[in-house]
Amino acid sequence: MGGTRWMGRPPLLSDSELVCLAVAQALLGYHSEARWLRYARKHLCGMFPYLPQRAGYNKRLRASLPLVKRMIRELARDSDFWTDTVWLTDSTPVPCGMSRPTVQRSNLAGWAGYGYCASHSRFFWGLRLYLVCTPTGMPIMWALANPKIGEREVLAAMLEVDAELVARREGVLLVSDKGFASKTFEKELAELGIELLRPSLKREKKRYGEPMLKKVRQLIESVNDTLKGQLDLEQHGGRTFEGVAIRVAQRILAMTTGIWHNNQIGAPVTRSLTAYDH
Repeated sequence: MGGTRWMGRPPLLSDSELVCLAVAQALLGYHSEARWLRYARKHLCGMFPYLPQRAGYNKRLRASLPLVKRMIRELARDSDFWTDTVWLTDSTPVPCGMSRPTVQRSNLAGWAGYGYCASHSRFFWGLRLYLVCTPTGMPIMWALANPKIGEREVLAAMLEVDAELVARREGVLLVSDKGFASKTFEKELAELGIELLRPSLKREKKRYGEPMLKKVRQLIESVNDTLKGQLDLEQHGGRTFEGVAIRVAQRILAMTTGIWHNNQIGAPVTRSLTAYDH
C-alpha cells in the first residue's frame, strides 16, 4: 500500500501488517496492547509470522500516525460515499484523565484541557474529537483539539488544512448543531461553496430545511456512538500526545475499514461492525 520507505534491512513486521494489526485490535476491543499481542500470538500467528514485543509494537504504532491518516483517506476515496455532497459535523469529548493528580502529572498538559459535555451534563479533562463525515459515517476529515477552543475556529482550521479537497467540491451542504451558529462563519463557508444547515436559535425565525434536521442530526450522533460504544473511544488509554493521537486514529480507521468493506460487499447497513467485533 505504499508505506514508509526504510533504510537498511526491512522491518520484520511490514507497514501493511502493522495497520492490519491495529485495525483488528480496535475491532476486537483490546484496550491493552500486551493482552492483544498475547491473543495475536495464540490465534493469528498464521497471518502474522512475526509479532514484536509490546514495546516495539507501541513504538511502531505511535510512529505510524501519518500512515494511518493516509489509509483513512484512501479507503474513503475508494468508497461510493466519497463524492457525497452532504456532510455532517460534530464534536465529542475524548477524556484523558479522571482525577486531579492525573491532570497535574499528565504529559498531555498544555494540549488537553477542561471542557463541558452538554449531552451528559458533566465536565471532563481531555480533548474534543471533531469529525466531518457523510451520512453513512464515512470520515471526510477529523481533528483533535483542546475543549476550550471554539467549535467554529476548529472547523475553520480543518477546512483550511484540507482547502484543496473543499475546492474540488461543489454544492456541499454541511449539517451541524447550534454550536456552529454565526453569521460571519456562515459567510466564510459560503465563500468556500458550503451551505450550513443548522437549528435556528431562539431569537431567529425558523431556518430553511429545519424540519428534516432532527433525523439527519441523529446520524452523526450514531457515528459518535459507534466510536464510543463499539470501538471504546473513551477507553483509549493514551498518556502522551502521540499515544492519544494514534489510538483515536486507530479507531477511526477501524470504523472506516468496516464501512468500506460493507460497501464493497453490498451490505445493507454499511456502518454495522457487528460482523467484525468477535
